Amino acid sequence: MTHTYARSGLILLALAASACMPAPGTQNTPAAGSQMTRAIIDPYLKISAALADDKTDEIHSAACSIVTAATSLGSPAMKIDGAALQLAAASEAAPPDIKDVRDKFGALSEAIDVYMTGLHLTPPDGVKIAYCPMANKPWMQEGEVLTNPYYGKEMATCGNFR
Repeated sequence: MTHTYARSGLILLALAASACMPAPGTQNTPAAGSQMTRAIIDPYLKISAALADDKTDEIHSAACSIVTAATSLGSPAMKIDGAALQLAAASEAAPPDIKDVRDKFGALSEAIDVYMTGLHLTPPDGVKIAYCPMANKPWMQEGEVLTNPYYGKEMATCGNFR
């Protein structure tokens, strides 16, 4: 009987100690209320601007930069990492299918939006979150005039700021 209580006490002590330790892969997670890292947002903005201009140039390198930055944020940013990898692959096709690239950009946008919302992060200064009701997806951009990356020049101002 005493042995069982002693073992239970050790288990409780181990659980209490582990509750004070951060979850694995979260040591670089931004604090709630802080701004989303520019290491992800700056290359993301380049991709958004390129797609709004109906171009796929330089999307691959920008997506790879996001992969690197997301990896450094640890496990909570895994969906950003995965979505950026898929976008990088789609943009590297010869020639890239802009519709597929836009679809992958939409998945990346949603992953970043969920990450920011879940951690209560704000966009960096000058960056706004917009929403396209036609694509049913968010995106981030700088500036006051909408530049929709999902439809490009065809419907450049479709959407609204949140």
